Amino acid sequence: MEDLLLLIISSPSGAGKTTLTRELLRTFPDFTFSVSHTTRKARQTEVDGKDYHFVSRDDFQKQVDQDAFLEWAEVHGNFYGTGRSELDRARKQGKRGIFFDIDYQGARQIKAVMPQACGVFILPPSMEELERRLRGRASEDEQSIEKRFKKARLEIEHYGLFDYLVVNDDLEQAGARLRSVIYSELSTRKRMATHAEDLLRYGRLEPKS
Repeated sequence: MEDLLLLIISSPSGAGKTTLTRELLRTFPDFTFSVSHTTRKARQTEVDGKDYHFVSRDDFQKQVDQDAFLEWAEVHGNFYGTGRSELDRARKQGKRGIFFDIDYQGARQIKAVMPQACGVFILPPSMEELERRLRGRASEDEQSIEKRFKKARLEIEHYGLFDYLVVNDDLEQAGARLRSVIYSELSTRKRMATHAEDLLRYGRLEPKS
């Protein structure tokens, strides 16, 4: 089996990456979602172990000291990290790929150690729309909204770290663009070479063992 497709999906808060990633999981059941660790408090709709692994700052630091993370960073005063065990879990489950919902700092770290990872950055259609979406979150107070909005421009400035840019002006269209990225990455010559060689050698794509 070819190696996992590592797909990094990043965006400013409020641009819609979490919604888009969840939709991708329904479309691609042979992919899995990398569940990050975080020290921030869970929102009302979030489930520990599904949306995030919610841990204390002390526990997070212990894992940093043990080199248990592929990447980690401090964002908005909280720590986030991707466990190395997520890749092992995906392979053991026989998955074809894994989605990483992380910020540009995490994307830079992952691509530094795994340059084959594909990065997609989700852009809002405008800064005004981004602010409107942030204010629409019932879980955010005014101070948090202002902090996230100010950080958004910095995050957008790092778009050059990514291989693809997708504007989320319409959720359905943005989802279609993301699906096209995955189909494209799964069809690269490097990934499909084994299948082509099997076709030439055996006359079929999956020879019997």
